[in-house]
Amino acid sequence: MNSSIDDDKAEDLVVIDLHGKSSIADFFVIASGRSDRHVGAIAEHLLRRVKKIGLGRCRVEGLNKRDWVLIDLGDIIVHLFRPEVRKFYNLEKMWSIEMAEPERATH
Repeated sequence: MNSSIDDDKAEDLVVIDLHGKSSIADFFVIASGRSDRHVGAIAEHLLRRVKKIGLGRCRVEGLNKRDWVLIDLGDIIVHLFRPEVRKFYNLEKMWSIEMAEPERATH
């Protein structure tokens, strides 16, 4: 998958291991495209490759707008951004911070 994204000249590719942080997926793959057209092209190429290798159905959000395209492959969620949108949401910071355990109330 990373090679497919790299082949499309995506920028700033990051993989975040979510084991122990979330049950929604095992990994986030985050990358940027230079423009909305580039983000869309990366997403469409990745979707064709996923279909070709038979990874099954995936869910896609944001393909029409192409500011932030999310491709949910089950254990892996791919986020493709325009650079300014990526900077605004800053998923790398949000998901790399260790979450503190909530304190238990004692009575």
